[in-house]
Amino acid sequence: MNLIDKLNWRYATKKYDASKTVPTEKVERILEAIRLTASSSGLQPYELLVITNQELREKIKAVANKQPQITDCSHLIVFAAWDTYTAKRINDAFDMTEEIRNFKSEAGNAYRQMLLKTYTVRDPEANYHHTAKQAYIGLGTGLIAAAEEGVDSTPMEGFDAKALDEVLNLKEKGLRSVVLLPLGYRNADEDWLLKLKKVRRLKENFVTWMK
Repeated sequence: MNLIDKLNWRYATKKYDASKTVPTEKVERILEAIRLTASSSGLQPYELLVITNQELREKIKAVANKQPQITDCSHLIVFAAWDTYTAKRINDAFDMTEEIRNFKSEAGNAYRQMLLKTYTVRDPEANYHHTAKQAYIGLGTGLIAAAEEGVDSTPMEGFDAKALDEVLNLKEKGLRSVVLLPLGYRNADEDWLLKLKKVRRLKENFVTWMK
């Protein structure tokens, strides 16, 4: 299948086959695709937690409206965004860039100083709103990468973020939970959504060409 075929194949899986496990190499490629995706200023202001521990997933399920995908899936990915931008986080990102590229530039330093001046004085909640947006870019890439690997996935909100942060001890790490991404294989006999046609807006109502 080409990419469009695979995107037509994917859907937000409602019922996973708990007996099936996604091969590690497929999960690793999905994670790598997310790591390589775009982010504002290249800061990558979020982290991924890959949870396979069933006891921990039961605790997450309890604060996520008891959604069965959390415990029935093969791997559960939690996207956790920075709670705010700090000088250290910004400087670490720029230092890494300079080290990997093995050069410094006036333009790069000017951009660094601009971000430091702008982000570090901004309200932490506004900063979190921005970092969470970056996590959603990663989520989109993860959905596409999973489809490419023939792995089912489900983008999921519908959880108590504060409670989940406590379960995963995210506050002490300067992180806040944003969205969940279960990975696994559909239970074709029990997933009601699989039997329904995919519905998307018509292209002429969705795309406008301005020539």
